[in-house]
Amino acid sequence: MGAAQAQPREGELAKLRARIDALAEKLEEKEGSRREARDALRDSERAISQANRRLAKLQADERALRGSAARIAERRREAQKRLAAQRGALERMLAARAASPSPDLVRVALSGDDPAAIPRQMHYAGYVSQAAAQQLGAYRNGVAELERLGREAEQRRGELRAVEQESRADRAKLVAEQRERKVVLARVASEVRASRREMRVLRADEARLSRLVEEIGRVRVELEPAPQAGARQASFATLRGKLSLPVRGELTGRFGAPRGAGIEAKGVFIRAPEGRPVKAIAAGQVVFADWMRGFGNLLIVDHGDGYLSIYANNESLLKQVGENVTSGESLATTGSSGGNEETGLYFEMRHLGRAFDPLRWVRLK
Repeated sequence: MGAAQAQPREGELAKLRARIDALAEKLEEKEGSRREARDALRDSERAISQANRRLAKLQADERALRGSAARIAERRREAQKRLAAQRGALERMLAARAASPSPDLVRVALSGDDPAAIPRQMHYAGYVSQAAAQQLGAYRNGVAELERLGREAEQRRGELRAVEQESRADRAKLVAEQRERKVVLARVASEVRASRREMRVLRADEARLSRLVEEIGRVRVELEPAPQAGARQASFATLRGKLSLPVRGELTGRFGAPRGAGIEAKGVFIRAPEGRPVKAIAAGQVVFADWMRGFGNLLIVDHGDGYLSIYANNESLLKQVGENVTSGESLATTGSSGGNEETGLYFEMRHLGRAFDPLRWVRLK
């Protein structure tokens, strides 16, 4: 899979999601007997993520509806102008016909006028009648178009009202979920803080992510379609030194920094306010998007050639498994999920399962 990707077929997408869901369940089952205090945050943090993703979708729908309504309004204004012009032309033609009625064939024959002029007069009268009929038909079509645009505009207004109502309900739900998380966090904060200092916990977190990455690699190999003959895809490796960090903030944790007991950081931590957009470092496909112990709301993007980018501790995940993303597209929002004490983003890059220093691949400004 290269940077330029076609949207996956529904069948392939369903298979991928099913396998990733099964993988997530398998990982949870292995740890089912070893519960931790930070697991209490899982339900509320998942709910916050889902509510934010739905709210983001509703906001996108609202923007699209407002854009559509604006375009319809512009078309209505143009149709009204055309209708006014057609009405004026029709009125002038009808006035002209009233001032000079169509010649009657018998009356013209008995008038003593030149008989050779009769066909010309009748032809002209027919032309005028035909032009009047065309003008009348165009006017009726204009009226019909204006009525149709009016119905379409009313439909968009109704859809917009429904979306706004849903947005208000989802915002209320989000506030309730955030309030619930605060209550839970206050109850388990001291236990979470203590567990994050234990080497046993740190090693387990590191092993859990490595196991997930390894399993994702297997799933991708099994489900990846064979490349088409003659197809040329840009390699992710060509982007080295050209990438940007996924979020703007303060770099407080670096790759390889010691964490104690021989454990070194496999990624970087970027401190940032809650809710800041987290962007894809390059085009790819989302292969994991769920809550995970030690990493909170976690999202992983496959960039092809065995390269993965990993975004953790998010407040919300805006993408789902199987979705293709472009470079710079918003994937998530920063947070402190998973029991992290600071808000921001934990970020890793891996190749064939091995973590490497992201800062060697990005342009630092």
